[in-house]
Amino acid sequence: MTTLEVLGTCHHDCPDSCGWIATSVDGVLTSVKGNPAHPYSKGELCPKVNKFVGRVNHEDRLLKPLIRTGPKGSGEFREATWDEALEQIVAEFTRVRDSHGGEAILPWWSAGTQGLIQNAGTSHALFALLGSSTQYGSVCGAASGIGMATVYGHGLGTDPLQAEHSDQIILWGTNTRLTNRHLWPTINDAQKRGAKVIVIDPIKTITADKADQHIQPLPGTDVAMLLAIINVLIADDLLDHEYIAAHALGFDELAAHVADKTPEWAAPLCGVDANVISELARSIGQIPATMIRGLIGVEHHFSGPTMYRLSAMIPVLTGSHKVLGGGFARSVGAWAEVDDVDTGAVSGLASVVAPDAGQRRSFRQPALGRTLTEQDDPIHAVFIWNGNPILSMPESAAVRRGLEREDLFTVVSEQFMTDTARYADVVLPAAMETEMIDAMPAWGHLWLGWNEPATAPLGDAVSNTELFRRLATAFGFSQPELHLTDMEQVRLAVADHVDLDALRRDGFVRVSSFPENHLPYAEGGFRTPSGKAELVAESFGALGVSHLPEWIPVAEGPGSPQMDTFPLFLQTPKKATRFLNTSYSDLAAHADRETQPHVELDQADAEARGLSAGDTARVFNERASLVLPVAITDRLRPGVVSVPWGYVDSAYGDVIGSANDLTNAADTEFGAGSSYGDTLVQVEPV
Repeated sequence: MTTLEVLGTCHHDCPDSCGWIATSVDGVLTSVKGNPAHPYSKGELCPKVNKFVGRVNHEDRLLKPLIRTGPKGSGEFREATWDEALEQIVAEFTRVRDSHGGEAILPWWSAGTQGLIQNAGTSHALFALLGSSTQYGSVCGAASGIGMATVYGHGLGTDPLQAEHSDQIILWGTNTRLTNRHLWPTINDAQKRGAKVIVIDPIKTITADKADQHIQPLPGTDVAMLLAIINVLIADDLLDHEYIAAHALGFDELAAHVADKTPEWAAPLCGVDANVISELARSIGQIPATMIRGLIGVEHHFSGPTMYRLSAMIPVLTGSHKVLGGGFARSVGAWAEVDDVDTGAVSGLASVVAPDAGQRRSFRQPALGRTLTEQDDPIHAVFIWNGNPILSMPESAAVRRGLEREDLFTVVSEQFMTDTARYADVVLPAAMETEMIDAMPAWGHLWLGWNEPATAPLGDAVSNTELFRRLATAFGFSQPELHLTDMEQVRLAVADHVDLDALRRDGFVRVSSFPENHLPYAEGGFRTPSGKAELVAESFGALGVSHLPEWIPVAEGPGSPQMDTFPLFLQTPKKATRFLNTSYSDLAAHADRETQPHVELDQADAEARGLSAGDTARVFNERASLVLPVAITDRLRPGVVSVPWGYVDSAYGDVIGSANDLTNAADTEFGAGSSYGDTLVQVEPV
C-alpha cells in the first residue's frame, strides 16, 4: 500500500483560498483536510470543501469525452475518445471560421478555478491564433476594481487582516461570516476588544446578527448614502486637511459637488433615517481606525463602481490611511500583481504568438445571453470552461435560448453534467484540483498557495493546461508557447517573484514584500500619474468615468416607472453554507442539507398580496417567471424580496429556470460589470 500526502490550496472563487493537506492511498484520494500551518485558514475548511473527497470520487463525475446524440438540453450523449472529440471540435471550428470568420468563435470562462495556470493559461494564445472573439469585464471584481482605481490608480486596498487594529469596522454589502468566514475571527476578536462592527446590507444576514449596528438601505442606493456621508464629513470638518493637501486632487470640486447631498436628501432614496446617516458619518470622521470592508456585493448594481470610488475617497478625506486598522479593504489580490506575481504572464503569451491579438471583437462576460441571442453578426461556436453560465450569469434564460440554437456549436469542459453542459455538442471531462499542479493567488489575504496533485486525474479527465495543449496539437499549432509544461507555466508566473522551492515545500508564501503592518497610503504614493488620490476623475475620464461621482437613478431602481408594474427589489443572495456559487448544489450530500429554492417576503408585503408562509407564489418580471414556495421573514425590509441563488435548474420543479432568469445583465456605469442587483419583480399568489 502506497500512501501519499501533499500540500494543496482550495481553488474556488472565494477570498479565503484555504490551505489543505490531501492524502491518497494507492492512487485513490482518501482525505482532504485543512492545513493547520496555513497562516490564514489555520486548518479549517468550509462545509463545502470538507466533502471534497466525495466530489472527486462521485459516481456522477464525467470521466470520458461525450458527443451529443439527442436534442440540445436533453442531456443525451454517447461516450467518445479524446481523438474523436478533438476531431469534431477542429472540424466544426474550422467550418465556422471558413464560413463566418474567426470572430464567430467565442471562448467564455469564469473563475471555476482561480489558479494562475489552470484558470485560463495558454487559452488566450490559442484562441488568438484562431482569430476568435474574446470577452472583457467580469460578473465579479472588474467593476469594483476599476472604481477603486479611479481614485488610487489601482485596485490596491488595505489588508483586511489589519482589522485586528480597528476601532470601527464597517462591513458594507458583505456577509463575512458566510462568504469570507476565515476573516470573521479577526473581526470578532476586534469586537471583543471594543471595536464597533457595523453591517450595511439590505438583508439581515448572519453577519448582521453579530453586528453592533445593522443599517438596512434599499438595494442599489449606496452611492446616495456615501455622498451624504462625505457631505457630513466636509460640513462638520471631520477631515485631515494636511493629508488632503499633500495627497489628494480635486477636494474643492468634490466639496462643492456634495454640498447639497445632505442626509436629508439621501434618506428618502435609501430608506434610511437621516439621523442614522449623519451618525454613521460622524463616527467615521471621529474614529481614525475605521476600516470599511467591501467585497463584491455592492458592485452588482449600475452604480456599483461609483460606490467603490466613493468608499475609496473616505480614508483620503479622514486620513485613516495613516492609522493601523484604517482604510478601505476590498481585494488584496492586486498587491500580488504589483511586485510579487505576474498573474498575466501565461495568458499574456497571446500577444507573443499573435501580435494583433488585441484587435479582436470583444463581448462583456456577464452578458453572454445577449451575446448569443442579439448579435447581427452572430457567434457560431462557443467554448466554455471554468463556469456554468446558465446558472451563474444574469438573464440566464437568454443564455439558455442562445445555447439552444441549432446553428451554434458548443463545447463545454466540465466535471459534472451541469445545466450548461447539457446544451453542449461536445463535453470534455475536467480534472479536479487534487489531480493537478497550480499556484493559487488569493484575493482575501496575502499568501500565494501551492497545489500539488495527490493523484493522477481519474478516467480520461485532464487539467485545463493539458486541455489547451491537446487543442493546440489538434489544430496543428506548433508554437512552443502553447506546449509549455505545467511547471514551465508556473515558473513563468512566479519564479522571478517568490521562492518557488519554498512555496512547494511549505504550501504557501507571503507574496507581498511589505511588512505585516503595512500602511499602503500613509505617505501617499498612489498609483495615479500624479501620485495623488483623485477625488475627480483626472486619469480615468477618457474611460467614460464622470468627472465627479454622481447619483444616477436607473430603470430598475428607486423611483423608476417600472416600479408601477414591478414594485419589489429582488435580492439573490448566497445563503447555502454547502454551495459555492453553483458548485456542489447538484450533489446530494450538499443540496439535501439546504432548503430548496423559495421566495422570502416581509410580512407586510406578504399580507398585501394575500400570501402566507408555505403558500405558492409566482415571482416574475418581463424576463422570466418562477413559481416558488413562500417564506415570511423579518430579515427583509418592506419592498425587498429574496430568492437564494446557486441551485440547479431541476431544484425549481418542472419549469426550467433559476433565480438568474429574473436578473438584469445590463452594464455597470463603468468597469464592465453586471447590474443584476438592479432587478425589479412582482410577486402574486398562484
